[in-house]
Amino acid sequence: LPLCGDSQLCIKDLRFEEVPVRIYIPRVPSAGNRRGVIFFHGGCGMFGSIRSYERICRNIARKADSVVVSVGYRLSPEYRYPAQTLDCLTATEHFLKTAGNYGVDPARIIVCGDSAGGTFAATVCQELVERRDIPKIRAQVLIYPFLQALNFNLPSHQQNAFTAFLSRERTVRFLLKYLNKDCSMKEAVLAGSHVPESMSLKYRKWINPDLIPEIFKLGYKPPLPSSFLPEVHEETKELLKTRLSPLIAEDAVVCRLPDTCLITCQHDVLRDDGLLYKKRLEDNNVKVNWYHMDDGFH
Repeated sequence: LPLCGDSQLCIKDLRFEEVPVRIYIPRVPSAGNRRGVIFFHGGCGMFGSIRSYERICRNIARKADSVVVSVGYRLSPEYRYPAQTLDCLTATEHFLKTAGNYGVDPARIIVCGDSAGGTFAATVCQELVERRDIPKIRAQVLIYPFLQALNFNLPSHQQNAFTAFLSRERTVRFLLKYLNKDCSMKEAVLAGSHVPESMSLKYRKWINPDLIPEIFKLGYKPPLPSSFLPEVHEETKELLKTRLSPLIAEDAVVCRLPDTCLITCQHDVLRDDGLLYKKRLEDNNVKVNWYHMDDGFH
């Protein structure tokens, strides 16, 4: 949707440093500073825009009586990874520093995103845990986020392998396209051949179908072992870093993350990413509110 008038909101297109944003401010005067929401749209880092998430951001601003900042990060492949994550970081840092200019309490700012936007939200929170020069993020809202690229054979991947819109095969193909990699490696990544055995063993404590509640494992069959392919690993090493796989961040980082709201959908290949992250957060004493949509899909 194009920028247009709204009787309840003051809407402005701005730039936070070089990053385009659209800010939604409720028109009704507030007794004090409002809450702030930084929103990262989904779309695999390649699709979507401020305009395509216009209705969602307006609704959040109205219903939550909050100031919403929708971030127009640069898209791949025109702008290579990690430009998308860096734009989200830049916009977040800027808003945390200048929140008072928009009538926002800097101690009550959350980050929110769906799908790849949820990945960016999780990554931003992890990368800012060490910062002392800016206010802390109050909470993160992760809507069916993509959180790991090590194992594409979890129960949710098998159960929803051919689900419309985001199939198992399409997930990996989009991921490789996002990184500007050769999509001929798709089958090797789906099989797990991009992950060294040492890394598989190291992260099995966090990425493991045994950690998924039994109610979500109906029909699950452990995959056959795959052979490690060093050439595929070398080409796809970014997949095994925390910026793309925040689920494998160390406990020293996870334990310092803000309160979290996690939303998962039953008919979604990414469902188990959310379930595993929920367990990691809870194991590290992070408060988690989890909402699962039994009839939902990605």
